Amino acid sequence: MDYSKSGGARPGKNAPRHSEHNAKGSTKNPFGAQTKKAELLARMKAAAEAKKQG
Repeated sequence: MDYSKSGGARPGKNAPRHSEHNAKGSTKNPFGAQTKKAELLARMKAAAEAKKQG
């Protein structure tokens, strides 16, 4: 086989295939926004209760 005519592999484009719905810096998840620890604990406790309930 003559590999001289096949050409090289194309270089990758440093870009994601699609944008995430909650990507950092978007309106839903702005840079520097921190969730409060109390809110996180409340969410975790609610999820644990929901899992325990069935």
